[in-house]
Amino acid sequence: MGSCCAQSIWIKHQLEDYDIHLDNIPLTCDSTSAINLTKNPIMHSRTKHIEIRHHFIRDHVAKGECKIEYIDTNNQLADIFTKPLDRERFYVLRNELGILDFTCTT
Repeated sequence: MGSCCAQSIWIKHQLEDYDIHLDNIPLTCDSTSAINLTKNPIMHSRTKHIEIRHHFIRDHVAKGECKIEYIDTNNQLADIFTKPLDRERFYVLRNELGILDFTCTT
């Protein structure tokens, strides 16, 4: 989520050169703990060793540049890029992304 946030903000700044202004870029995450850490500015004893990348996300959420939204694990399209999947799940996610199957059957 950290690298996605950084890349989204970079694209946002590039679009501003073309007079396209975006606010609250939606980022989806299936971890409620990670979402709560980005929204809660209070430092807890368990979160004192969080890496800088998590503070980076929290800062940009506080500024209103990004908005973290919950998505159910079954609807997380990024799984196709980040996890080994069985054939059936892979096909479902591939179809959700709109990727066509061009394999030739002879």
